[in-house]
Parts: sequence; C-alpha cells; structure tokens
Amino acid sequence: MKTLKIAIQKSGRLNEKSVEILKNCGLSFENYKSSLISTVQNFPLEILFLRDDDIPEYVQDGIADLGIVGENVITETKAGVEYLQRLGFGKCTLKIAVQTGSEIQKLEDLNGKAIATSYPVILEKFLTEKGIKSDIRTISGSVEIGPGLGLSDAIFDIVSTGGTLKSNGLKPFADVMQSEAVLIGNKSILDNPEVAELLQRIRSVLSAKSNKYVVLNVSKDNLQKVVDLLPGVKSPTVVPLFEPNWVAVHSVIAEEDFWDKINSLKAAGAEGILVMPIEKIIT
Repeated sequence: MKTLKIAIQKSGRLNEKSVEILKNCGLSFENYKSSLISTVQNFPLEILFLRDDDIPEYVQDGIADLGIVGENVITETKAGVEYLQRLGFGKCTLKIAVQTGSEIQKLEDLNGKAIATSYPVILEKFLTEKGIKSDIRTISGSVEIGPGLGLSDAIFDIVSTGGTLKSNGLKPFADVMQSEAVLIGNKSILDNPEVAELLQRIRSVLSAKSNKYVVLNVSKDNLQKVVDLLPGVKSPTVVPLFEPNWVAVHSVIAEEDFWDKINSLKAAGAEGILVMPIEKIIT
C-alpha cells in the first residue's frame, strides 16, 4: 500500500481550514504547527506543509500526490493538475481596485495605466480578453500601497472583506476571478484506491456540513404535506408515536434552505422540531 503525500499551506488563510477538514475525515496526526511533514497514524498519508505558491507545482511534478490550495494559485502557476473537489472555504474574489476619487471610471480607462499585482498571469489574461493594454507591475507583499506611493494607478489583488482596500484609500473597481480552496491531484494517481477513499471521506464531511438533521412530530392528517417538503437523503423516515394518529419524521435539510423549510414545516402542521448538526453523510 503506497503512502500518499498531500501538500497544504503551512501558514496563512487556508491552513486552519485544511487541517480541520483532514481531522474531520478521521485522520490522526500531530505536530503540524512545528514541522514541515507529519505522518498520519491511521491512514497511509503524509502531510507536507508548504508555501501555497509551491503546492500546485509540487503536485504537478509528483512530489506530492494531492494538494489543498486556492484556485487562484493554481491558475497563476498554470500547473498541470486535476481538480478533484472544491472545498467550500477560503472563498475570495480577485479584483482590480483604484483610488477613491480616481479618474478611472471604466475598463477602457485602464489603457496605458500601471497596475500593481502579485498575480500577473491572471491579470494579463483578463486584460487581453478585454482588449486592454496596461503596464503590469509585478510586486510581492502589500500591493495596496502602490497607488499611494505613486508606483501604480491601480492594483489587482485578493479581496475578502474590502477592509484593507478601504484603509488604504482604495475602492473595488472590477471583479476578475472568484476563488476558493480546491483539492487537486497529480494525474498519475487518480485511480489509486487510497485517493478514492480519502476523496469519499472529504465529500462526506462536506455533505454533512451543508445539511442539517431534522426530527419533527406531525399528525397523520398533515403527514403528506410535511413529507412533500422533506425529500431527505433518499426519502424521509416516518416512525409511529405512542400517541394515536401521530408520527415522528426524520429527514435532512440543506443548510441554504434551512429557515425557509422550517417556516414551511410549521405552517404545514409540524411540531416539536429538533434540528441537529450532521457529522458525516456517506451515500
């Protein structure tokens, strides 16, 4: 049995969530904060802790079999890897931003302007598609200070909340790319049974996180109305109660539909609604 290697961010905004999802998959490992490699005790897997910019190429070159990294980093490095699963965390938008009060009002106004960024590949592709020719200035570190120091007329960077832009006198100007954390794999290991097992675990954790387990009581007179609102994983489970003409209904509700469904269930005659988190869903 081959020991797989998965690369995740050593520090930064994706590190904590990457460790969390692996722990939730039942993987037991330690010392992830103080070492560059950690061996999983109950699964044939080693975890490599790397700079996020290095992860796509490590996976491409087979140094790591799998990786968790932002989609923006994969696109920027142009690495030849397989997308295995979007992970639902680390969501952000890559935006062009300009100074508040800037004369740049539309995309065409960027022609001939200097844009500071740490993501020149993504930016150049976007500008080329829009037929815009700008001076792309690649810098590392805090690109937000570029316009204030006269280094650029605009910036292109990751924006999560917009607070950093505002504190530097900048405002969002154009959305270029949506990004989130992605599980990627080397193309040579896609048929590996251990990869399939790990992917199933990850998907079960993600599915559980996006759903709620619901138990409710309803009279048989209103049962069909309630069942019509609750498809469940396959179909709702209905259990007779000691009280005549009443049943308990067990089902699953998608997180995004939670409050609308709860209100609809109450209106349909549901009582004693109990809502619980789900640890895993394996289909």
